[in-house]
Amino acid sequence: MRSITTLAAAILLFGSPALAQPSDNVADTTAEATQGIGPGARPVGAQWSRSPVVAPNGMAATAHPLATQVALNILQDGGSAVDAAIAANAALGLMEPTGNGIGGDLFAIVYDPETEQLYGINGSGRSPAGQTLDQLRERLGPDATSIPPVGPLPVTVPGTVDAWFALHERFGRLPMAQNLAPTIRYAREGHPLAPVIAMYFGRNLTRFEENQQRYGFDFDNGRATYFAGGAPEPGDTFRNPDLADTLERIGANGRDEFYEGETARTMVDYLRRQGSAFTLDDFATHESEWVDVACVAYRRGYELCELPPNSQGFAALQMVNILRNVDLSQWERGSPEVLHYITEAKRLAFEDVARFYADPAFSAAPEGLLTPEYGRARFSEIDPARATPAFSPGTPDAPELEGPGDTTYLTVADSSGMMVSLIQSNYRGMGSGLVADGLGFMFQDRGELFSLDPDHPNAYEPGKRPFHTIIPAFVMHDGEPFMSFGLMGGGMQPQGHVQILVNLVDYGMNLQEAGDAARLMHDGGRQPTDALSGSAADTVPIDDLGTLYVEPGVPAETIEALRAMGHNVEVEETGMPFGGYQAIARHPETGVYIGATEMRKDGQAAGW
Repeated sequence: MRSITTLAAAILLFGSPALAQPSDNVADTTAEATQGIGPGARPVGAQWSRSPVVAPNGMAATAHPLATQVALNILQDGGSAVDAAIAANAALGLMEPTGNGIGGDLFAIVYDPETEQLYGINGSGRSPAGQTLDQLRERLGPDATSIPPVGPLPVTVPGTVDAWFALHERFGRLPMAQNLAPTIRYAREGHPLAPVIAMYFGRNLTRFEENQQRYGFDFDNGRATYFAGGAPEPGDTFRNPDLADTLERIGANGRDEFYEGETARTMVDYLRRQGSAFTLDDFATHESEWVDVACVAYRRGYELCELPPNSQGFAALQMVNILRNVDLSQWERGSPEVLHYITEAKRLAFEDVARFYADPAFSAAPEGLLTPEYGRARFSEIDPARATPAFSPGTPDAPELEGPGDTTYLTVADSSGMMVSLIQSNYRGMGSGLVADGLGFMFQDRGELFSLDPDHPNAYEPGKRPFHTIIPAFVMHDGEPFMSFGLMGGGMQPQGHVQILVNLVDYGMNLQEAGDAARLMHDGGRQPTDALSGSAADTVPIDDLGTLYVEPGVPAETIEALRAMGHNVEVEETGMPFGGYQAIARHPETGVYIGATEMRKDGQAAGW
């Protein structure tokens, strides 16, 4: 790994104020360097956006330009959209390990033109089958109210590789070894680090070092794999030969290499040395689940489609179910009325997320969550003039229940009309901090999202999947496939999905403008990790009203009006909390693909 040493190279990659104010600190970038000048002009479209990408034969949109090119090459070699999505996901695990990798989980929606159906796959992993909640609590200590974000305790079985092979068996055309070959080559030869990803490398190193002092987990392998010379910088050549070897074994030996073979034995041996309760059988018995995709009508023939719990996809559907009761287009997009209704719909939906969403094998979500009647009932709780101080979970008509982050998203479409919406993550930051000997990837920390309240549907149990934040999305229009899209970023994801839909349907923005437009992100309220209200474990105070974060593109008068309505509004200028969007839409008459990608990330949409 070699750092950039020339000023010219540094300016090209991430800018420098040095041209205006000579300085040795090239990391002091845009705020000073761009003072006194604004954006250029565009002949068509919004001045703050750029053109969508159009292509007739195929399209890929990912968080890294090289991963996009990998996907296109697979398509041009005769691969399906699923082959290309797997190849791109593998590449992102190498190139964007700050958000994903084969130590994490995967969810996807596939539109299959042959059957004209949407297929959903839940590739999330489970907790150790031999560890009870009482045993976990004993390890955490008597004062623990949550599972830590690092070390062995938040690790769940990585589900990504099994999901790859399940998708490939059903929809793949090329050998898996061919799909993984580009990433193996880049892992050995190296690739230049992108600027936003490099920034996240630095943030993750700081987080790991702080947490190592607090929790005392093993970070030796993680440091050697990702931070041998400190946090890498933009343009540094990054290599990961251990990951290349692991992927090569998977390509040659198949799914069982990761869950039963040499790689599985290495993972389990390492995890048990760290104090984990995992056994080889936990890995060998893991399998992904094909699930039904649920859709909710919005307006003008558009339907938003998401995956069911244990993911939070239904949160976006609940928001749509609430918002379709008001015509937002009667106000300007940046008005306080529109932001108020979106925020209150989010708060209402997330109260239900915290109360009901969990592994359906252990606790099924209420059947009435997505009915029009329930949407109208929840909408009626919104005060159009004021922020409600506190909402509670609703009471959908359903059976009684027992008892009172960092991600990558990508989408690919091929010449047959197959469209893939895929999201993959290690959860918080790069994950648990744990890297097994010689394997080149970090284990996820998804188990942090279990509740420790035994009465909660999302309570930790042996062999259970935790609540999941990552959600792919799809939009149908008049019963036909319209758009494959997603937006990474923890609790931002359902909020982002809805804002994209509103921008397209209510305000007529094009695919790129819909993602570039200023966003809101509400944070606060009850979480799926919290104890149920009134239970013995309910000792942590809840920030009911929360904070409404907005980007600088929201008008100042709107911000003041929202504050006057009772919202706690903060302007966030970094773009980091607002997610990472990719999208592909298909023209209903010509079949031409339109692609868009996130300006807040390093990615690219491209077609052929």
